[in-house]
Amino acid sequence: MELDSFAQTVKEIEAEIARVIVGQHDVIRNTIICMLAGGNALLEGVPGLGKTRMVSAVGQVLSLEFKRIQFTPDLMPSDIMGTNIITEDQDGRKFFEFQPGPVFANIVLADEINRATPKTQSAMLEAMQEKTVTAGGKTRNLPRPFFVLATQNPLEMEGTYPLPEAQMDRFLFKLMVGFPEEKELVDIISSTTASGQEEPRKVMGGEQVLRMMELAREVPVSERVTAMAGRMVMATHPESTYAPDSVKKYVRYGVSPRGGQALIAAGKVRALIEGRYNVAFEDIEALAFPALRHRFFLNFEGEAEGINPDLLIAEIIEAVRDKE
Repeated sequence: MELDSFAQTVKEIEAEIARVIVGQHDVIRNTIICMLAGGNALLEGVPGLGKTRMVSAVGQVLSLEFKRIQFTPDLMPSDIMGTNIITEDQDGRKFFEFQPGPVFANIVLADEINRATPKTQSAMLEAMQEKTVTAGGKTRNLPRPFFVLATQNPLEMEGTYPLPEAQMDRFLFKLMVGFPEEKELVDIISSTTASGQEEPRKVMGGEQVLRMMELAREVPVSERVTAMAGRMVMATHPESTYAPDSVKKYVRYGVSPRGGQALIAAGKVRALIEGRYNVAFEDIEALAFPALRHRFFLNFEGEAEGINPDLLIAEIIEAVRDKE
């Protein structure tokens, strides 16, 4: 696949998703970047903003096997991963047979993931990182490609549980789904209450997705750009010399090395979409917000003052840029 073809294919994907989702252009673009970088995405927003519909549309456009799991407080790990059940052969002999759960799909929508208990949430850790499921003492590979696209409601809403830190770190991006503008809201109401609603058409299949992912991994990254990504991660740690004063004041734990990996992997995809075969500083800066906002944790003072992680990331970008 050539550079021009890569960018054109992404535009076609976005156009098809836009047929059923009004607005949210940045969320759609970043979801595609996240998937082509081989990562999982967490979409946060209040109910009713079309998060679930968008993920469903992505599955239709990419022609990938799509399964939806509704997370609830009584959901058990076996409801997600599958379990061994007793079956009987023609001779009447009984044996255990593994019944795969809904996680065995190309795109898994973990809907309202923070409504399940931490025990059930943690059952997703192996699937999200290693792309495997271990049950009954046997490890099974998940289909390729494999993506988890999860939605969650803001934590201040009733009936939600905070995601474990280890699980948050396994999401390549955290995307904030905002409330639509007035014109977009009118368009949403009109399109969803009319007859004959449009459906997105297939743009490509799983093999082409894998080829695009492989092409993205081949994009070169200069040492200076990699160093910038590393400094940006270091700047989230209060004890670092790169950390701005706001980080030293409000942050308890900084970003793990996965944050730097996310910046580079996603930066390669963004570079191809922008028509470049090299990662630039602007790619790292543009992706810092979705790649880092969920990876560091505020201290008591930061929580009490309601500090927005995006404000800290903006100051981190400036601090790193000044030391370039």
